[in-house]
Amino acid sequence: MIIAVDGPAASGKGTIARALASHYRLPYLDTGLLYRAVAANVARLDLDPTIEADAVAATDFDESLLDDPALRDDDTGKRASIVSAHPLVRAALFHRQRRFANQPGGAVLDGRDIGTVIAPEADAKLFVKATPTIRARRRHSELRERGSNVSMDKVLADIRARDQRDSMRSSAPLLAANDAALLDTSFLSIEAALKRAIELVERQVKLKAENRRG
Repeated sequence: MIIAVDGPAASGKGTIARALASHYRLPYLDTGLLYRAVAANVARLDLDPTIEADAVAATDFDESLLDDPALRDDDTGKRASIVSAHPLVRAALFHRQRRFANQPGGAVLDGRDIGTVIAPEADAKLFVKATPTIRARRRHSELRERGSNVSMDKVLADIRARDQRDSMRSSAPLLAANDAALLDTSFLSIEAALKRAIELVERQVKLKAENRRG
């Protein structure tokens, strides 16, 4: 079973995807970490994330980099949003994500183009969203817990700028697959959001099974 979980930054998609992977006992991949690894590699190699050739050169990284806590830094996230807009970077990481999705038994992947590009054949697709203000509050709280003094206004501006880049890029823009179930987490607790996510996955898996039989 392949489960695709897409959505914008701080929508809750990562929390939901990890919980679904645990619930269904499936391997999990946060595909955003791949782009964050490229962004970190760009910085390490003193390259320019806005130059496609530089970003592509940084796609050759060791898997161990994915375990680096520094990938979660806000600056790395901003650079990741820039490098992910390059078509050749997305092409370089495409097959790595496809292999993970199609491993025996299936997998859960979260990102921004899983249901549309990486695994359009997924058994279940969720598009997780929340209002920009709610998402900014969540991200602001996370950053404050890490010791950052960034203002709420700055976080909200960054969220909106990232949404703009992700939605307007020419290659694999952020959008919900036509057959994805929408899950708005704006006013849901984590427990309620997960319960709803499982209900939506079960419904989609059941419907696909019925369609195959019929």
